[in-house]
Amino acid sequence: MIENESQIEEVANEFAIAGEFIDGEEIDSGHINATFMGTFKRHDGALNRYIFQRINENVFKDPLAVMRNVEMVTRHINWKVMRVKRDIGGQTLNLYPARGGRFYATGAGGGIWRCYNFIEGCRTYEIVENTRQAYQAAHAFGSFQDLVCDIPVADIEETIPDFHNTPKRYARLMEVVAADPHGRLASAQAEVEFVKAREGIVSRLIDLRDAGELPERITHNDTKINNVMIDTESDEAVCVIDLDTVMPGLSLYDFGDLVRTAVSPAAEDEVDLSKVELRMPMFEALAEGYMDACDCLCDAEIENLAFAGRLISLEIGIRFLADYLEGDIYFKTHRDGHNLDRARTQLKLVELLEQNESKMVEFVERLAKARR
Repeated sequence: MIENESQIEEVANEFAIAGEFIDGEEIDSGHINATFMGTFKRHDGALNRYIFQRINENVFKDPLAVMRNVEMVTRHINWKVMRVKRDIGGQTLNLYPARGGRFYATGAGGGIWRCYNFIEGCRTYEIVENTRQAYQAAHAFGSFQDLVCDIPVADIEETIPDFHNTPKRYARLMEVVAADPHGRLASAQAEVEFVKAREGIVSRLIDLRDAGELPERITHNDTKINNVMIDTESDEAVCVIDLDTVMPGLSLYDFGDLVRTAVSPAAEDEVDLSKVELRMPMFEALAEGYMDACDCLCDAEIENLAFAGRLISLEIGIRFLADYLEGDIYFKTHRDGHNLDRARTQLKLVELLEQNESKMVEFVERLAKARR
């Protein structure tokens, strides 16, 4: 693992970047990959920054498959934006080539590394601050879905099997509950019972897919608000980031994760559950932005938009809860009980979404009717 600035420089020098390496630093963001930023000085004195990431081989067992997916999707989006939509604003990150023309390199300590352009004048948000940001984020992910809808599903590799498969996540949790490998079940019994009471909904989207009512698409699969770059002056979405989990899936899981991360002002690991709330104006902005941008949605997808947030919040709660019981082996933690705190926040949101789902359904129906 990288431990000092010289090792960042060693990684950076594997890529086709003009100029002299000035400095580098770690960016502590996300649960999975190691991320660093390097600054280069060009011959004319201008400074440019770049992002370097090492793919986590413990999560992505075939990191080269991840890179093949990312390369295909970014190439397709860049071509489509430039040639079809005639929009030079850009809708995706750009990969920088490494030695030999590949879009990855091996770096300090081994592993697979890639380099992206750093987008200046933008930032990400952990919490959606206003409805404009919510609309823009949803529009960005809706645009992403629309831009990749014509990539054959078979051309994209499944890098994490059953990543968004709620029934299998539920089944795995029950296995861990039965084993209780670290003796933590007693501290999470209430959360386990909450999940068990909702077993009846976990297979709804998968059942619709298997019945041919929901199409399998190329999806982002990690549509948190902090995976959209937002312009700091205009609050306009500039770019969708974190493409590692792009693979075949259901658009409703993507939209549902947007709802999960945007409708509440509470952080994902908030310990004070009274701060978890459902802001209906945020949901309405998300639904409007996503539907405005994504023309390819079918009737069954639109009909389940309101339900999707509840299901994915439950699924993520299940994942955090299972990881807590297994000894925190997947998600990065920064304190004792961190994953249990995360699970409790998700399950509180599930409860709020249940209470307000009829209102959300009515709003989506009005949007759909206005678009007919």
